[in-house]
Amino acid sequence: MIKRLICLIFILGFGKLHAQELNARVQLLAPQVSNINKQQLDVLQRTFRDFLNNNKFTTETYKAQERIDCNFVITITSWDGGSGYTAEAQIQSSRPVFNSTYNSTLLNMSDKNFDFSYNDGSTIDFSEQNYISNISALLTYYAYTIIGLDKDSFGKMGGSIYFKKAQNIINLAQVSGNTGWRAADGLRNRFWFNENTLNPIFSELRNFIYNYHFKGLDQLTNDDKGLMPIVSALTELQKMDKQKLGSIFPNVYFASKAEEITNVLTKLNTQERLKAYNLLSEIDPANIGKYEGLKAN
Repeated sequence: MIKRLICLIFILGFGKLHAQELNARVQLLAPQVSNINKQQLDVLQRTFRDFLNNNKFTTETYKAQERIDCNFVITITSWDGGSGYTAEAQIQSSRPVFNSTYNSTLLNMSDKNFDFSYNDGSTIDFSEQNYISNISALLTYYAYTIIGLDKDSFGKMGGSIYFKKAQNIINLAQVSGNTGWRAADGLRNRFWFNENTLNPIFSELRNFIYNYHFKGLDQLTNDDKGLMPIVSALTELQKMDKQKLGSIFPNVYFASKAEEITNVLTKLNTQERLKAYNLLSEIDPANIGKYEGLKAN
């Protein structure tokens, strides 16, 4: 009986250990800040990583191999000698392509206003209902955004609930006065990225994320039958309002995907490659140079 109980505790404990959604790697840098030592950075790095990896942001249980790979590279640009840090961050996430060892990028976003306060030895608390601190809000916002994009890549509009959770974090954080949470803080910030994900104007882009990854990339390991669904998805994406092409959501997404899309679609025949090139040059003119390979014979 005792042996069975021990086994049950182990199984439950192991399940809990792997219930979380994120497999986050966090790196803290401060190349220009002389009064910060390595030990201080290590503490911050471990605290942020533990927050992301040990909190549950959904009601689902993820197996170890299902956790979402993501990277947070946080560069501290100044420290006030107490609890106040000015910082920037690069946040990346990816998802595996079915039956392969390749991971496809879903998010690669730069946040120039990743400022936070942290007192040595303190923990970062997690709450969906209350604003606790800017670092808690920042990490939670990006956790929901990463999960939302991952869900969108596996099911049509599958990430909506998590983008709405991220929106709630924005609403709570706006009272803090920290930059990046409000519409007036600029056009390339957390507020506008979230606004774009929930705005029906960008539904074609969210549908493209699903079709490109689930109906396209995930089908390519067996044969090339996933190529034409990608071209069809580009045709549908062409319907998106052209005035919105410069918005942060399509801009961030295609900046991280342009080279991959080109490499994938080079397997098409010449006629279909030129069709894909023409579609992409219209949909994503900012990265047209990266699509030139599709015109090669």
